Amino acid sequence: MVTLGLVVAQYNKERGVTHEMEGAAREAAAERGAEIRETVEVPGAYDAPLAADRLARREDIDAVAVLGAIVTGDTDHDEVIGHAAAGRLADVSLERDTPVAFGVTGPGMSAAEAAERIPKGREAIESAIDLAEELEDVHP
Repeated sequence: MVTLGLVVAQYNKERGVTHEMEGAAREAAAERGAEIRETVEVPGAYDAPLAADRLARREDIDAVAVLGAIVTGDTDHDEVIGHAAAGRLADVSLERDTPVAFGVTGPGMSAAEAAERIPKGREAIESAIDLAEELEDVHP
């Protein structure tokens, strides 16, 4: 059984987006027989790499999935957040030798587009499980 860490950005939770993404992720984990051992809520996607790193350090976590939604605003701030978060999450995966699935939608999307991408929560968990299982027998 794959054990997972889950990081959920709270910034768009009030719109229901990340809350529903989390629900979809939990449903997918249950269907696949995986256990979400720990969930860490962070203020926003920019804050996710530190939480993902803490989870990836744990011996009892096989993979981490990160969920969030970056909605565009009046500036290009969403682009900065998206690129920074994606890059640092990739670094965590490589530095900790632990799969980190990127279930953060955006940047450059409206609130309506974010709601349309709620299924990405499921996809992130499935990716984390698939990669953890695939790498289980691959030794460095």
